[in-house]
Amino acid sequence: MGVFLLRKKKLTSFQVIILGFFGVIIIGTLLLMLPLSSRDGRMTPFLDALFTSTSAVCVTGLVLHDTATYWSMFGQLVILILIQIGGMGVITVAAAFAMISGRKISLMQRSTMQEAISAPKVGGIVRLTSFIIKTTLLIELLGAAVMAPVFCRDFGVKGLWMALFHAISAFCNAGFDLMGVRAPFSSLTSFSAQPVINLVIMLLIIIGGIGFLTWDDIQSNRLHFRQYRMQSKIILSTTAFLLAVPAVYLFCFEFDSLPLKQRILASLFQAVTPRTAGFNTVDLTSLSEPGQCITMVLMLIGGSPGSTAGGMKTTTVAVLFATAIATFRRQESAHFFGRRVEDDVVKNAATILMMYLALFFLGGLAISMLEGLPVLTCLFEAASAVGTVGLSLGITAGLGIISKLILILLMFCGRVGGLTLIFAALSGTRKNVSKFPREKVTVG
Repeated sequence: MGVFLLRKKKLTSFQVIILGFFGVIIIGTLLLMLPLSSRDGRMTPFLDALFTSTSAVCVTGLVLHDTATYWSMFGQLVILILIQIGGMGVITVAAAFAMISGRKISLMQRSTMQEAISAPKVGGIVRLTSFIIKTTLLIELLGAAVMAPVFCRDFGVKGLWMALFHAISAFCNAGFDLMGVRAPFSSLTSFSAQPVINLVIMLLIIIGGIGFLTWDDIQSNRLHFRQYRMQSKIILSTTAFLLAVPAVYLFCFEFDSLPLKQRILASLFQAVTPRTAGFNTVDLTSLSEPGQCITMVLMLIGGSPGSTAGGMKTTTVAVLFATAIATFRRQESAHFFGRRVEDDVVKNAATILMMYLALFFLGGLAISMLEGLPVLTCLFEAASAVGTVGLSLGITAGLGIISKLILILLMFCGRVGGLTLIFAALSGTRKNVSKFPREKVTVG
């Protein structure tokens, strides 16, 4: 409830969201530093705990220590709770406690909730939040129930915990795994030919990544696609395209050495997981450079607004693509499904693109110079961090202090969102209504 109390000190909704995430990260860091959190009973260094806490809250999945072998049961539970809070959103979780305790949610608090889940309006925000919480828990439990028989077959009773952990991690697009009991940092490579685990994890990733408002549209309008909000139509169409095209490429050019069944599963899985999930069923270092570049693009795009996923978001890319098409056709504005896109939305999309590209390139180049590693490898790591994905080419654990701090910053910026940071920083700036004289500038 401390998140909502901050709102009374004249903080904007964007500042409350940032402080909420920061506060949870610090609490998680302190808990993970405790000797109780590690298997060997030693205190975890502050930077390692901070990195892990940030990765969990920002649902990234980059790790310095193997989750299964380094962290105790208590440490794994802390990580799982941080993933759940980060995936659903700090404000959404705080609102859940407020509703359970019977507290009345003020208009200012509702406004903060609206910004946190990217809702179009304040009206009905409490009902929508309640729907999000109930649906999230139901989907995660269903996913765990379906995977439990497979995990229990392989790991005994411990399989129940592993099924729940991976269901929440997948739905929240976090990418943390407990497969280190077989081989450290192996992710789901030992299940690359197991259809149940592959399909359930993929479905959880996709459902978590399409956004809470899209769920609401699906629940309200069922199969009547024409009645969906324009945003939901854009999200579903763009998501389908971004899953199908990479899957076809991966099947045709990357995994030709695998048996057909495993090749199909691997192609589908590696097309889904860069959308900020972070699991992998194949060795990513085996991908060709074009394959790694395509994966980086998918990581930067990420999921959809108001979802458990990070990245620039599917709507951002769709708006910029539609704007380019409109420009080629000499049309006044971009449009989707018979509806026009406002100019402010295009400006926001362009700003987000520039911010993510700047963070991606500067972060990757800085790590490359500091560590003396190949640029492509470091750019892959930077894209994974700022896109809150968690995929890695195996360099994370060996990075220096400054490089780790860079990744922490990228993860935080990627989860909170570029515009949230800008609006929080410029919240006290008044809108300038005056205009400078206009003069034509030629571009291109």
